Amino acid sequence: MKKILLALLIIVVIIYAAYEALMYYDDYFMYGRMRETPAVRPYETPMLIMEAGLVPFSGSELGYRVARSEDIKSPLSMTDPQIIQAGKSVYETYCAQCHGRNHDGKGTVGQSFYPLPADLRSTMARSRSEGALFKEISYGKPGGRQPALATTVSVAQRWQVIAYIKSLGSR
Repeated sequence: MKKILLALLIIVVIIYAAYEALMYYDDYFMYGRMRETPAVRPYETPMLIMEAGLVPFSGSELGYRVARSEDIKSPLSMTDPQIIQAGKSVYETYCAQCHGRNHDGKGTVGQSFYPLPADLRSTMARSRSEGALFKEISYGKPGGRQPALATTVSVAQRWQVIAYIKSLGSR
């Protein structure tokens, strides 16, 4: 019986020591305690008024998607050599696999498609407006194999590719 009482006494002493250690730690904790932090109450102070012009209402992806292709114009210079060179780099990264290095629709991946991807130097492709090309590159071509690249390629890069395609000339 003495052994059981001794074991219970030791357990009580260990629990008491752990409790005291926890209280000491809590009292001298170097960071604030949850119960002592100030509460944040919504609408306790007036809401801040947002300055005009902070949220854009034009030039967004949704604006391009809903606009008519005739109304979409490039914000970049289509004849700037630096933009055309940047467009060539983007074309080689995202477009050449299907449209080919010669822009004829016979890229490594494009050869397996029927019909072949568009020949970008053809009269039909050359006659497309900037806005029509932008929408086809961005959101895909209805009934065609052109994938939507709006989530992959930035708006500026899409315009650079269009500048590059327009600089190619006809066959």
